[in-house]
Amino acid sequence: MAGEMSRRDVMKLAAAGAIAAATSGLDSALAQAESFPATLPDTWANGKYTLPPLPYAADALEPLYQARALEIHHDKHHQGYVTGLNDTMEKLSQARSSNNYSDIRCLSSSLAFNGSGHVLHSLFWRSMSPQAARGEPVAPSDALAAAINQSFGSFDACRSQFAAAAKEVMSNGWAILAFEPLSSRLVILQAERHQDMTIWGVRPLLVCDVWEHAYYLQYQNRRAEWVDAFMRLANWQFAGERLRPSAAGAES
Repeated sequence: MAGEMSRRDVMKLAAAGAIAAATSGLDSALAQAESFPATLPDTWANGKYTLPPLPYAADALEPLYQARALEIHHDKHHQGYVTGLNDTMEKLSQARSSNNYSDIRCLSSSLAFNGSGHVLHSLFWRSMSPQAARGEPVAPSDALAAAINQSFGSFDACRSQFAAAAKEVMSNGWAILAFEPLSSRLVILQAERHQDMTIWGVRPLLVCDVWEHAYYLQYQNRRAEWVDAFMRLANWQFAGERLRPSAAGAES
């Protein structure tokens, strides 16, 4: 009858409304994401992973982290993970094109290893502060301080646990302060290599590299001294910037 909507019309309107709502929600999420600081710039461009420049001069962390050690670590080791990651992505593309997945186990391992290495090193450079190297305090933001107190009891307890975790990583790996979204609390993780022993979904806030290539040129086998130096360099302001989108996401 004229003036009455058919069942098909109703379904079309409902579908259109659902699409509009989804689009609106996506736009809102993207707008929210864009409002947060870009804490990992220059890590991807033109369809390729890229080596981000150091966010400070190579000698800005001396004497706690010597320029030569920093340059080798950044220019050689981090670049190696970027190159390995791009090579792996290309090989995975070729595997899809040929429908030949005979190397999928090796490629999946390489993707996790090099991808995690790229992410963690990109975080690592910003986890250290020239201001702290000069002996000037770099205090956590109010939000980060509150999260630390809630999760660890005090800032000193957080620092002590982080340093202990870094010093006791088995072989090569990382100590990672991260936001855990299920509990909306912070956790401190050890990572072996780059990708092992994580919790899915956490957001790293501050990371310390305890692979020997990170410190051996300056500290040789004295990892504990390197970790103590890192704790003096720690950029708690950066960690607070990394926390903001995590905390906001947990509240929404």
